[in-house]
Amino acid sequence: MERLVLSNKGIQLIEMYKQMAKEGYDTRRGDRVDDAFRDFELRYYRSKLRQILNEYSIATVLDYGCGGSDWETSGFDKSGRSAKEYFKLENAYQYEPARNIDERQKVDCVISFDVLEHIFIADVPLVLRDMFSCAKKLLVLNVACYPAAAKLPNGDNAHVTVRSPAWWKGMLDCISVEYPKVNILLICSKSWRNSSAVPIWQADNWQHNNSFITY
Repeated sequence: MERLVLSNKGIQLIEMYKQMAKEGYDTRRGDRVDDAFRDFELRYYRSKLRQILNEYSIATVLDYGCGGSDWETSGFDKSGRSAKEYFKLENAYQYEPARNIDERQKVDCVISFDVLEHIFIADVPLVLRDMFSCAKKLLVLNVACYPAAAKLPNGDNAHVTVRSPAWWKGMLDCISVEYPKVNILLICSKSWRNSSAVPIWQADNWQHNNSFITY
């Protein structure tokens, strides 16, 4: 896949995330976190997500902005299986520019948890198009719509683009028309573990609806 050409601020953010991944970060409470971005956020949604991946016959995934998550390590669920085993996947690929990991390629499903709110706003359309371009069937996005506990090295909040669920839905609606066959699941969190999902949609369905009204 081609290298993303981010804005100058986007490039600066990547460098700060690299520093945080290597050295840890401070929180708004004054705590220090040394082992950064190790939470496998989608574990909390695993049961529902497994149903969806089965429904769409997903065999390959790309974890876009994976942080320190590892799809091969055991212990993802209570039985000790890895995420790859739990979701019955053939392959799980990862993309994490803050850790110099780039396995981007065409897959059945692109999954991105707790990533988009870390993207500088001017780069959001570019990053979303990159996600869409890798997805054959399904794009699963979880977006935090509230400030983070973590602080960037420059003191800013790590969630640099905090917007409402309606804003993210509108952004996806606009870009999805360029990828009309990709199904989209958008999960937005208004606070930690307080999330709601938009029913799965694809832009192609709008063309076959008898009404001109979309929701």
